Amino acid sequence: DLAPFLTVGQAAQALQLGRSKTYELTVEWERTGGESGIPFVWFGNQKRVPRDALVRYVEGLLERPPAA
Repeated sequence: DLAPFLTVGQAAQALQLGRSKTYELTVEWERTGGESGIPFVWFGNQKRVPRDALVRYVEGLLERPPAA
């Protein structure tokens, strides 16, 4: 029951992460050109995380082998 676009705080809640860590992951996505991190879009000067992108992000984590 998530909205189509989430604030960073709402995305953090959905992921059960801190807001700062989630924000950090959006910065990572921007800095790596989308290679890693949480995708987002700008609405004016506010970051929004698309629900579908958040789901794909989590699915991508599940497909990676666990770190040793």
